Amino acid sequence: MDVLILGNDLLRQKAVPVENLKDNLSQWQETAGNMFATLKAQNGVGLAGPQVGLMRRIFVVKVDGDEPRVFINPSIVETSQETVKYEEGCLSIPGNWADVVRPRTVKVQAWNERGRVFTLEAGGLLARVILHEYDHLDGVLFIDRLPELKRNRILDKIAKRVKA
Repeated sequence: MDVLILGNDLLRQKAVPVENLKDNLSQWQETAGNMFATLKAQNGVGLAGPQVGLMRRIFVVKVDGDEPRVFINPSIVETSQETVKYEEGCLSIPGNWADVVRPRTVKVQAWNERGRVFTLEAGGLLARVILHEYDHLDGVLFIDRLPELKRNRILDKIAKRVKA
């Protein structure tokens, strides 16, 4: 799968739910497998459907030390009021990193690649990756969570690189 880069309009659109999951389980298992292969090839920790032009509410996560996870039609049940700042990057905005403030923990409910619903409470890097990928499903990029000045610096840097 090709990863879409900032500037592609699909990255700013809201993904729609996966319908009839159980009737098309093998298709979604194959899609998740392809997304994991892309994630590995790109040396990432998370990848959302819109990043590969798939406008469905699905993302995959593989954080070191944790099992690979598939989230289909996820919903955020709860986030902590306590926040933490941590450096983030994005496969769709390559070569750019910035500190982003996000909730310390998240509770998410979704379906997995076997068509089973699950609820997961996560903290640390896993929580951050879940929240980052969930944002992609709503057309939100990590740079949107930055102060305007930092966001503009990144956008200027990208514009100069594209121009060159």
